[in-house]
Amino acid sequence: MAAALENELEVDNEDYYSLLNVRREATQEELKSSYRRLCMLYHPDKHRDPELKKQAEQLFTYVHQAYEVLSDPQSRAIYDIFGKKGLEVEGWEVVEKKRTPAEIREEYERLQRERDERRLQQRTNPKGTISVGIDASDLFDRYEEDFEDVPGGGFPHIEINRMHISQSIEAPLTTSDTAVLSGSLSTHNGNGGGNINLCVRRVTSARGWGELEFGAGDIRGPLFGMKVFRNVTARCFVTAQWGLQFSSRGVKPSATTMMARNLDQNTMGYLQWRWGSQSAMTTSIVRDTKTSHFTLALQLGVPHSYLMMSYQYKFQDEDQTKVKGSIKTGFFGTLVEYGAERKISRHSVVAATVSIGVPQGVSLKIRLNRASQTYLFPIHLTDQILPSAVFYATVGPLAFYLAVQKLIIMPYVRAQKEQELEKHKEVSASDIARRKQEAEAAVLLMQESVKRIIDAEESKMGLIILNAWYGKFVSDNNQKRESAKVIDVTVQLQCLVKDSKLILTEASKVRHANIYRCFTSMSCLKVCDFSPKEVKLKVPFNKKKKSVLHGSRG
Repeated sequence: MAAALENELEVDNEDYYSLLNVRREATQEELKSSYRRLCMLYHPDKHRDPELKKQAEQLFTYVHQAYEVLSDPQSRAIYDIFGKKGLEVEGWEVVEKKRTPAEIREEYERLQRERDERRLQQRTNPKGTISVGIDASDLFDRYEEDFEDVPGGGFPHIEINRMHISQSIEAPLTTSDTAVLSGSLSTHNGNGGGNINLCVRRVTSARGWGELEFGAGDIRGPLFGMKVFRNVTARCFVTAQWGLQFSSRGVKPSATTMMARNLDQNTMGYLQWRWGSQSAMTTSIVRDTKTSHFTLALQLGVPHSYLMMSYQYKFQDEDQTKVKGSIKTGFFGTLVEYGAERKISRHSVVAATVSIGVPQGVSLKIRLNRASQTYLFPIHLTDQILPSAVFYATVGPLAFYLAVQKLIIMPYVRAQKEQELEKHKEVSASDIARRKQEAEAAVLLMQESVKRIIDAEESKMGLIILNAWYGKFVSDNNQKRESAKVIDVTVQLQCLVKDSKLILTEASKVRHANIYRCFTSMSCLKVCDFSPKEVKLKVPFNKKKKSVLHGSRG
């Protein structure tokens, strides 16, 4: 028996190849032949009934639109790569006609970027950071002799000892001027303060820009600064920054200059000089490739001088997993860090880093990036290097991540996908009903053509399809009540018979106007049983649905 068609069938009346009933590799002659045949079938002048004539006009328009796109080489190349949405992007009219698919893809991406840039000019770009410092050293450092005598001493004392919040927004003033407003609040062991900054940036040319900064706060006092950027050559640029910090102790000037140069395609060299309260000179080499990121830096200054080396490996997986390690040694001691980073959703990235140093001790840093917002949780575990602290700092975040991934993230993502699918069904329900009505009208328009085809096939002992159904065929008698929902596609298939042959081209979706738009991924037609009077045909296209056709050859 037959069960009902599932509602999740997607309908795409813009699958132009299926609409014209041709393969994707069809030549211009094949396109023209199919177009003429469908025009004769759906031409409004062939139908006298007002309702049928109205439906014929609509279907005739669809066929003409499909042929217009596929008959033009450039439009066809764009459609093959990006679909109908690609044809709606502004700017194709100025693109040279003779282009390869790769060039068309590049041009499409350029036009998309230009459109996105225009949109961004009218919007702000909010960015924010929230940092919460946690002191958990009581978990490992318990040296007080009278610890057991302290009330509640059986439980470790964990406290939040610092917090920092910052936020910034951008506002385009003109095509070359942008204002950035930012502010921050900080607290540490009960003491804190905040500041606010206004920065105005002007792009002077394609090679440089400059900005002015004004700030005020209850910690450092008023601030005035200036910064400039300049491309010296195609491979070298310089930046310079000056500032004046006003406080109750007087004015503190500062200056920073940096020069950068491309050493090769993936390597940059930096040389920085900083003058002020912490003067230093730093040189570094950064190599960034598709699979790795390497940094080597040397700083000589007051009060700190150090040598630092870091390496990051990028896995080429869907979650964009990265593992990293670094070592830093100098007058302050030695610090070793290792960690990992992974994408957990479309806009979220989580990272964990373990820091082991002398005299810093052991700490764990957890970072969560959500779109343009960053959340930091530095956790200080112990002032000394203890194996237990290192072990829990390494294994703890990994076990927590796996548990959250399995119990929260994966169910949430799965629920989101199901919700989007249900929403898509609701939105497309009315559209599917409309298209089904168009398909039923198309079947009525085919009746006269089918009669002529049957007469012609009978006269030459050709192929006549007696019955054809589309649906999920089952043997469960309990589902007899649903058999009426199986689609009868006898008329549609007979209309496709030409010269005693039924050819169904490979396509992703076929319009209901041809076969109720319900054949999916038809790749072949197999003759399962043959006798002089009957042909039984089966069209396989997926695991759940199949169509069985019964026909006869005279």
